[in-house]
Amino acid sequence: MVIRGAAARPDGIRVPAGRGPFPFETNGNQPPPDHVLLAFGAQDGTPTVLPGGQGRTWLCGGTVLKPVSNPAEASWLATTFEQLQVPGVRLARPVRSSDGRWVVSGWSAHRYVSGNPAPRQEDILSTANALHQAIANEPEPRFLRTRTDLHSWADRLAWGEIVDEDGRIGAGHGARLFAELAADRREVRTASQLVHGDLFNNVLFAGDAPPAVIDFTPYWRPVGWAVGVIAVDALAWGEAPIEIMTEWRRWRDWPELLRRALLFRLAVSLAHPLTPPSELVTMLSTAERIAPHLR
Repeated sequence: MVIRGAAARPDGIRVPAGRGPFPFETNGNQPPPDHVLLAFGAQDGTPTVLPGGQGRTWLCGGTVLKPVSNPAEASWLATTFEQLQVPGVRLARPVRSSDGRWVVSGWSAHRYVSGNPAPRQEDILSTANALHQAIANEPEPRFLRTRTDLHSWADRLAWGEIVDEDGRIGAGHGARLFAELAADRREVRTASQLVHGDLFNNVLFAGDAPPAVIDFTPYWRPVGWAVGVIAVDALAWGEAPIEIMTEWRRWRDWPELLRRALLFRLAVSLAHPLTPPSELVTMLSTAERIAPHLR
């Protein structure tokens, strides 16, 4: 169900979309070839690149096409969301090719949904709750345990499941701050389930229409962790008040889940080779503002 958002580069680094924490883009990408358009029934019209998605996501008629780096993950997403119903939430339905495949020559397709991201924290939270209730009984996908992109690495690092053997987060102030926050980690007892790990800029609003969820980025973590990521992003990029760190303290293990969400975002910013200095400063400032609320 990916429409916009993080895209994987050939070197395995997962490059975030052109909105939110990382507003840079990669140019020079080619539109889907004619045989891919034909396979997905999108041959009528001229492909137009969509904003975000690193210039890799194309709209042709009412169909959105995007290259995928992991066909197994793309096929799993399409199968999972083909018939999923989430009350009060719009979903971009995946499109099968003419011969029934979800991926053709490295491209996937889905229906276009209208709307734009907006810093509406409570509405995003309500949407997250509805989505996670709808997928609460989904089993853990096997590919999550073997995924090696930057975001998966940062997630495992944040949870203390791996160490930064290669020094990817560097040795400066940010690395010291990460180490200080990580040193105070405590046990999390909340059960994990399938969650969307990047919701803040992937909930779209269009007038009076129900919110739409796009670019499902799967993780196997507690729901409160996914909410923690929303909170971190909202404070960093959405001008949210610091009070949401306490107002959202309704999830079990909230301080520890928020800590891991913050460590996750901090690790991505420190290790990503294209993080602009201004964005890194914002992330470090956000970490320092959140730190007192982790007790």
